[in-house]
Amino acid sequence: MERATYLADEAATLRHARELGDCLRLAPGRALIFLSGSLGAGKTTFCRGILRSLGHEGAVKSPTFTLVEPYEVKGLQIFHFDLYRLTDPNELEYIGFDDYFDRKCVCLVEWPERAADFLPMSDLTVELLVEGAGRRLLIRANSEYGEGIIRQMDGEPDGRD
Repeated sequence: MERATYLADEAATLRHARELGDCLRLAPGRALIFLSGSLGAGKTTFCRGILRSLGHEGAVKSPTFTLVEPYEVKGLQIFHFDLYRLTDPNELEYIGFDDYFDRKCVCLVEWPERAADFLPMSDLTVELLVEGAGRRLLIRANSEYGEGIIRQMDGEPDGRD
């Protein structure tokens, strides 16, 4: 299942990210979301929109040098990863990378392709592609939970009781 949308500007990017965040808030669970796209495509902006929707009011910076930035909002743990500067995926063992995915939390992973063999399957893949002056947003479900999120975004029942 896939959802495609054209984003004319940063405001549209934030609006769609908040929509996704609203669905995550309404259907809590462990969520693993990969964000792909070229440098400057809007991945961190998209993460900022999700975090704002979930209730985070502070700054949202890209964890390019720290690899992970933790947030806790209303009892929900959120981990924002940026793997752009990762030189060796084995480095992830030193920060206990696997432990983040065993919890009931939201994990947002920018540049997942840099650690593809070390990551579990994501629930959603968000791809931002530069298209003219804007972006093409593709959200792809990779799990039943991810399909439910996309159905909610499309205004359909999520199929769960």
